[in-house]
Amino acid sequence: MASATDTDFMKMALSLAARGLGTVAPNPAVGCIIVKDGRIVGRGWTQKGGRPHAETEALAHAGDAARGATAYVTLEPCAHHGKTPPCAEALIAAGIARVVGAVSDPDPRVAGRGYEMLRKAGIEVVEDVCETQARDLNRGFFLKVMEERPLVTLKLATSADGKTATQGGRSQWITGELARARGHYLRATHDAIMVGSATAIVDDPELTCRLPGLEQQSPMRVVADGRLRLPLTSKLVRGARKMPLWLLSSPGGDTARRNAFTECGVDLIDVPPGSDGLMDMKIAMQRLAARGITRLLVEGGARLAASLMRARLVDRIEWFRAASIIGGDGYAAIAPLGVDTLDKMPTLALTRTLTLGEDTVSSYVVRG
Repeated sequence: MASATDTDFMKMALSLAARGLGTVAPNPAVGCIIVKDGRIVGRGWTQKGGRPHAETEALAHAGDAARGATAYVTLEPCAHHGKTPPCAEALIAAGIARVVGAVSDPDPRVAGRGYEMLRKAGIEVVEDVCETQARDLNRGFFLKVMEERPLVTLKLATSADGKTATQGGRSQWITGELARARGHYLRATHDAIMVGSATAIVDDPELTCRLPGLEQQSPMRVVADGRLRLPLTSKLVRGARKMPLWLLSSPGGDTARRNAFTECGVDLIDVPPGSDGLMDMKIAMQRLAARGITRLLVEGGARLAASLMRARLVDRIEWFRAASIIGGDGYAAIAPLGVDTLDKMPTLALTRTLTLGEDTVSSYVVRG
C-alpha cells in the first residue's frame, strides 16, 4: 500500500524523468529514485538516445546501498531483453526489497511482466502511485505504442485577437524575447518539429533550439511539403547534412527534383493523399511514429494546423499571445475548419497560464 511518503518520492522521480523529454525517443522518459532508511541513495533518468535506462543509472549511483532499499520508478521496469538486459532483473540482482511503480508499460513485451518478475523474486511491488502524472508525462510514448502516432503539440504565436501576421505578411516579432525563449524550450522537449511548406518558404527558419546550454537538444526537423516547393537554397536544405531534415511529400513527382533533395542530404517520406486530395495526416503521423518520433511540435502554418485539427490529431496547444491587436485583415492562426454548428467546434481544457513579460502563454489539452 502506498503512503504519502511514497507519493513524495515518486514526484521527485517524475521530475527526474522529465529531464529526458526530447532526447530519449523512441524510448519513454523514465526516472528512478532509490531510498533507504528515508534517505535517497541513488537516482537516475533515461539517458540521451534511450540508454542507459533510469534504473541502471540509479543502481550504479546507489552501489551496495541498494540492497534492502525501495526503488521508485515512473514506468514499470522492462522485462524483455533488447539492447540491454531487463531492468527488472537488475533490480532483483541489486537486492532491492520494494519497488513502487507509477504506471504499467503499454509495450506488449512488458505489460505487467516486469511487475510479475519482481514479485516472483520476493520483492514487494506497489503500483499506480502518481499514475495520472506519469501517464501524462509519457503521453507520446503511450500514443506511439497504442495508436502508432506521436503526441502532437500545436504551438501558436499570435496577437491578442488571434492573428499571426499583418495584412502585408509581417510576423517577426509578434511576441517578445521571453516568449521566444519559452518557444525554444518547447523545441528542446520534443523529438521533432514540423512546419508547412509555406511557413518554411516565407520565414526560411532553421528550426533549431538556440537556448544557451540546450543547443544539442534541437529536434528532428520536418516540413510538410507535398509538392516539394522548398527551395534548395533554404537554410533547412543547406543544413541538412549537419542537422537531418525530413520532407513529407506526395508520392511520385518530378524525379530530378526528388534526386536534388536527396543529394543535399534530405530524407523524403512519401505520404499518400486522403479523401480530400491533400496529404493524409493520419498516415503522415504513422510514418513519423514508425521512425521513432513520440513527441511532435507543430509551429505553423495555418493550413497545416487546420489539417491536423480536422483529423483530430492535435493533443495539446501552447498558445502564445502578445498584448497587441492586428485586426480582421491580419492572417488567422488556423485556416478554415469547416465548422458550421457550435457542437462541431474542437473544445479545449486550460491547464496552465504563464505571464512572460507583456505576453502570456496558455497551455491547453484538446478534448475533441
